[in-house]
Amino acid sequence: MPSSITEARQIAGGQLRRREMAIAGHRGDRARARAGLQDPHADVRATALGALGRMGALGERDLERGLADPDPGVRRRSATLAAKAPGARPEPLLEALADPEPGVAEAAAWALGELRETRALSELSLMATSHPDPLCREAAVAALGCIGHPAGLEAILTTLSDRPPVRRRAVLALAPFDGPEVEGALRRALEDRDWQVRQAAEDLMGAEDLSGAEAPPFADEPGAKDLSAPDPSASPSLPRRTRGSGPPPAPRTPGGRPPP
Repeated sequence: MPSSITEARQIAGGQLRRREMAIAGHRGDRARARAGLQDPHADVRATALGALGRMGALGERDLERGLADPDPGVRRRSATLAAKAPGARPEPLLEALADPEPGVAEAAAWALGELRETRALSELSLMATSHPDPLCREAAVAALGCIGHPAGLEAILTTLSDRPPVRRRAVLALAPFDGPEVEGALRRALEDRDWQVRQAAEDLMGAEDLSGAEAPPFADEPGAKDLSAPDPSASPSLPRRTRGSGPPPAPRTPGGRPPP
């Protein structure tokens, strides 16, 4: 019984100090927030890191210590905050890609993508194609697309045969790239068995079609069409389709089947 009471008091004390860390971040109390980095409760340490990040006072050593914290929640918070910390070194984040806790590795991949860190291309490509956790593979693919370097394209194309969530992310990651292999991959994705993969590919190809289209002249420019006059060649009964032919596709359920 006494041990239960002691444990309850420790939990309550940790919750109170965590609240104090959050308040310190809003009030700009750097000293109070920095003291929380040494707290025995992991939640307090993570909140203290967030408080320092809010104040723009999160230093390089703070992040490195956070990424080496014994608690995975603190390491994950540190990786997330590193994406917005000025002057953050990529080396600790590169090491975090191999963290045994998938949530930490996922956050590190996201942060490296946000930082557009080209030195992480090799590690991110390896994670995207071989990590056992699908969320880590998805985060790595997203990071490669965010960086947009040609060295990451092969890994992105490889993941187009992964699970549906990873395939969807891979299609979106192709946005910064062009060329025959990219176009071919997008056209194959239009036939994917997952409807969200097909939708992502269709949206991306539609955006490319629009970006390459020539803008029409203004009404007062030579060659402008008089919109008030009827066009005998127009077919008012049919909606204009930007790609393909035939009638509009029937509505589909998430499983890809027509609704009953």
